[in-house]
This record gives sequence, structure tokens and C-alpha cells, in this order.
Amino acid sequence: MSDAAVAFEDSLGLFTVYEDGSVRRASPSSLFDVPVIDGGSVQWKDYTFDPQNNLSLRLYKPTSPNNNNNNSNKLPVIYNFHGGGFCIGSRADPISHNCCCRLASRLQAVVVSPDYRLAPESRLPAAVEDGYAALKWLQDEGDGWLGDVADFGNVFVCGESAGGNIAHNLAVRLGSGSPELAPVEVKGYVLLAPFFGGTVRTRSEAEAPKDVMLNLELVDWFWRLSVPVGDTTDHPLINPFGPSSKDLEPVALDPVLVVVGGSDLLKDRAKVYAEKLTEMGKKIEYVEFEGQQHGFFTIDPEAEPAKKLMGVIKRFIAENSS
Repeated sequence: MSDAAVAFEDSLGLFTVYEDGSVRRASPSSLFDVPVIDGGSVQWKDYTFDPQNNLSLRLYKPTSPNNNNNNSNKLPVIYNFHGGGFCIGSRADPISHNCCCRLASRLQAVVVSPDYRLAPESRLPAAVEDGYAALKWLQDEGDGWLGDVADFGNVFVCGESAGGNIAHNLAVRLGSGSPELAPVEVKGYVLLAPFFGGTVRTRSEAEAPKDVMLNLELVDWFWRLSVPVGDTTDHPLINPFGPSSKDLEPVALDPVLVVVGGSDLLKDRAKVYAEKLTEMGKKIEYVEFEGQQHGFFTIDPEAEPAKKLMGVIKRFIAENSS
């Protein structure tokens, strides 16, 4: 722990920034006393995909696969990028681990959960570049642990919060059909409360309560620490429709599912994102869960809204699979 004075500490104690620039991170799961799921229905294994940056990913597959997604005997692959404002979180956090176990078991899918470099030690675009490297890793995965069960031509990229931002940026970079990943092929993207920003406040940001896990003060600190040095939250990786962002109208995109809670301070940005892409003729589905806060599907996974979300994702995968 640093001896320097504290510059910022969020009200929940998840994240402390010291005046010397050092950071102390706590596991989000520590707030909710989250036990690690180990019911035997899912096998998992860690791999290092980027030795230079000491980055690993965690692989999950059902112990007894029962594929009802399509006519193939193999299972769809879901890449799941964790949230945390680009500053906290990891594949090994119990909240993330349990989420991936549920995805693998309930959706009958192979799940890949990568780590990525965190800010402020590694500001954007590091996280997005790491997301791309994690997808490229699948091209060379050849030890058979996934190969005997995974359909590499039926990949879906999912992300929560900051992970949803990564998913969007990968969708734009890879384009429809993700030809540069061949024989791996992405069929769709799932953005769960994507962490977008901008220099102009939205209504849901301005009116957000302070006594929630993700409040405006914490959002501002996350951006302050993760935005490229000298830039603003209108950076193209942060604001998809900012003044210097790429024109997305001519970009061919795979189908995108956008999900957000109706009481999430990120709601307005997610809704506008879905509306603008729909106006451009993209295949976009927007689902809003009334009254739900940021992270409702991972914080209370057995509640009815979280269970309903699993059904929404399952249908999206089935509709867009090979």
C-alpha cells in the first residue's frame, strides 16, 4: 500500500488512487460475499495468450455438452470481456468466473474469458488491443481442449460495461464476417451496459443517484485514468459518435445485441448507440430492463431479470448461428 495521500477513493472501497499515481484495487466480489461456483457442470482451464504482457484467458466448456443450438455437434464460442471501467476486474474474479460458468452451462457454449491490461498503468487503447489479441489467439488454439467441442465458425463476442466497449470496437475493427480471423468467424456481438462516454453529459448521467455501485463520480475517475494522455472522452474508442470518430454508416457490422438496465446511468448512451446504428441500417437489437441498475445480471444472477437476460442471449445466438 502506498504511503502517499489518497487522491480518490470510491464510496464502496473498490478503487483507491493515490497522489503518487499508484492504485489499490479490491475485488468487486468482496462487496457481495460471492462464492465461487463449482457444481461440476463446467470444466475450466487457464491459458497465457500474451506472455509479453503477462495476460491470460480462462476457457470454459460444459462437462456433458448437449448442443441444441444448430445441427452441428459442436458448441458456439462466447468471448466474454469483464467490466470494471478499464481500471479494475479480472477473469479470475468470482463475479466474472461465475458469470462465465452460467454462460457455458445454461447456454451450452464454450466460453473464453480474457484478461486485458488495466488503467492507469496501461491506458486505452491497450485494453482494445488486448481484446483483439485474445480473439486472434483462437486461430492458433490447437491442443484439442476446445477443438473437440468448439465451433470456431460460430463465435459471439460479449462484454459487460468496459467489456461491452471492447466488443463494440472489435466489431468495427473486424467488420462483418471477421475475415482476418479466418477460419474463426464472429457471428454477432452482445454489449451489456456498454461503457461509452462523451464530453457532453446525458440525462441519465446527470440525474444518476450517488448511492449506487456505479455513480457519476466513479465513472469520471475511470475515464480520467483510462483516456489516452492529452485526449478527452470524445476519443473514438470512447465515444462512437464523437467529432473525430469513424463514420460507421459504410462499415459492415455483424448483428449486435445491446442490453441495459433502465436505471443505469449508462442507459442513454446505450440507447442512442442502438438507435443511430439502426438508422444506418445495421442489424441491432436493443433490450432495456426496467428499473435495473448497472451490473444487475452479475450482481444478482438468480433474480428474474438476470434469468430473462440469459434467455435473450440464447435466442440471439440461435438466430444468428450457422
